[in-house]
Amino acid sequence: MKRLTLFFAAAVISTPLFAMHCPADMAKIDAQLQSNPPSDPAVLEQVQSLRAEGQELHEAGKHGQSVEVLGQAMELLEG
Repeated sequence: MKRLTLFFAAAVISTPLFAMHCPADMAKIDAQLQSNPPSDPAVLEQVQSLRAEGQELHEAGKHGQSVEVLGQAMELLEG
Protein backbone atom coordinates (compact mmCIF):
# COMPACT_ATOMS: atom_id res chain seq x y z
CA MET A 1 0.00 0.00 0.00
CA LYS A 2 2.84 2.36 0.82
CA ARG A 3 4.46 1.76 -2.57
CA LEU A 4 1.19 2.44 -4.35
CA THR A 5 0.79 5.72 -2.50
CA LEU A 6 4.36 6.73 -3.36
CA PHE A 7 3.79 5.82 -6.99
CA PHE A 8 0.69 8.01 -7.24
CA ALA A 9 2.41 10.87 -5.43
CA ALA A 10 5.32 10.70 -7.86
CA ALA A 11 2.94 10.66 -10.82
CA VAL A 12 1.09 13.71 -9.56
CA ILE A 13 4.31 15.61 -8.93
CA SER A 14 5.93 14.66 -12.24
CA THR A 15 3.02 15.77 -14.45
CA PRO A 16 3.71 19.50 -13.95
CA LEU A 17 7.41 18.86 -14.50
CA PHE A 18 6.68 17.31 -17.90
CA ALA A 19 4.39 20.24 -18.67
CA MET A 20 7.24 22.68 -18.09
CA HIS A 21 9.70 20.52 -20.01
CA CYS A 22 7.74 20.64 -23.29
CA PRO A 23 8.07 24.39 -23.96
CA ALA A 24 11.79 24.24 -23.18
CA ASP A 25 12.26 21.42 -25.68
CA MET A 26 10.22 23.28 -28.32
CA ALA A 27 12.37 26.38 -27.77
CA LYS A 28 15.56 24.33 -28.20
CA ILE A 29 14.25 22.84 -31.44
CA ASP A 30 13.18 26.26 -32.74
CA ALA A 31 16.58 27.76 -31.91
CA GLN A 32 18.38 24.91 -33.65
CA LEU A 33 16.17 25.23 -36.72
CA GLN A 34 16.92 28.97 -36.85
CA SER A 35 20.68 28.77 -36.28
CA ASN A 36 21.64 25.49 -37.93
CA PRO A 37 18.84 23.68 -39.77
CA PRO A 38 19.47 20.22 -41.21
CA SER A 39 20.78 20.29 -44.76
CA ASP A 40 18.70 17.26 -45.74
CA PRO A 41 15.17 18.44 -46.65
CA ALA A 42 13.68 15.10 -45.56
CA VAL A 43 15.19 15.40 -42.08
CA LEU A 44 14.08 19.04 -41.84
CA GLU A 45 10.52 18.05 -42.74
CA GLN A 46 10.53 15.21 -40.20
CA VAL A 47 11.86 17.49 -37.44
CA GLN A 48 9.20 20.10 -38.19
CA SER A 49 6.50 17.43 -38.17
CA LEU A 50 7.66 15.98 -34.85
CA ARG A 51 7.91 19.46 -33.34
CA ALA A 52 4.33 20.24 -34.40
CA GLU A 53 3.11 16.89 -33.06
CA GLY A 54 4.89 17.56 -29.77
CA GLN A 55 3.17 20.92 -29.43
CA GLU A 56 -0.24 19.37 -30.15
CA LEU A 57 0.37 16.70 -27.51
CA HIS A 58 1.48 19.34 -25.02
CA GLU A 59 -1.62 21.42 -25.62
CA ALA A 60 -3.76 18.28 -25.20
CA GLY A 61 -2.19 17.67 -21.79
CA LYS A 62 -0.25 14.58 -22.91
CA HIS A 63 3.08 15.84 -21.62
CA GLY A 64 4.87 12.51 -21.36
CA GLN A 65 4.14 11.74 -24.99
CA SER A 66 5.07 15.29 -25.97
CA VAL A 67 8.48 15.03 -24.30
CA GLU A 68 9.08 11.73 -26.09
CA VAL A 69 8.17 13.10 -29.53
CA LEU A 70 10.16 16.30 -29.01
CA GLY A 71 13.11 14.15 -27.92
CA GLN A 72 12.95 12.30 -31.23
CA ALA A 73 13.08 15.64 -33.06
CA MET A 74 16.12 16.72 -31.03
CA GLU A 75 17.87 13.43 -31.77
CA LEU A 76 17.38 14.02 -35.48
CA LEU A 77 18.85 17.49 -35.14
CA GLU A 78 21.90 16.13 -33.33
CA GLY A 79 22.53 13.27 -35.62
